[in-house]
Amino acid sequence: QVHLVESGGGLVQPGGSLRVSCTASGLTFDDYAMGWFRQAPGKDREGVSCISFSGIPTYYADSVKGRFTISRGNAKNTVYLQMNSLKPDDTAMYFCAALCTRAWGCVLNSNWYDSWGQGTQVTVSS
Repeated sequence: QVHLVESGGGLVQPGGSLRVSCTASGLTFDDYAMGWFRQAPGKDREGVSCISFSGIPTYYADSVKGRFTISRGNAKNTVYLQMNSLKPDDTAMYFCAALCTRAWGCVLNSNWYDSWGQGTQVTVSS
C-alpha cells in the first residue's frame, strides 16, 4: 500500500527556515502529483503547495507565495517543501499527500488526494 512519511519539522524562530520532506513508498512516484497541506489548532485544513508528476506546474497558496518552494526528486521518491521567512502563522501540522494523475498538474483541494502521511509539526516561535 502507499505509505508517505514526513520528516524535518521542528521549532524555528520567526524569519528562519526549515525544509520538510515526504518520502513515498508503495507507488510509482512519477505517476503522482504531490501536495503539502497544513492544519493549525482551531483552523481548517489549508492547501499550501502542490507539484505535478513531472515537477511542472507548481502552485502555492497566496499566504506562502514567495516564501515557500516545493520540489520533488523522483529518483528519491521524495517531495520537499522549503520554507523561508517563517512566520508564527505558519505554525501547523504539515501533511503531504499523493494524487494519482499524469493527465493534469495538481490541485490544492485535499478531497482529490488518495493517500496521506502522518504529518510533521512545524512551530514558529521566539
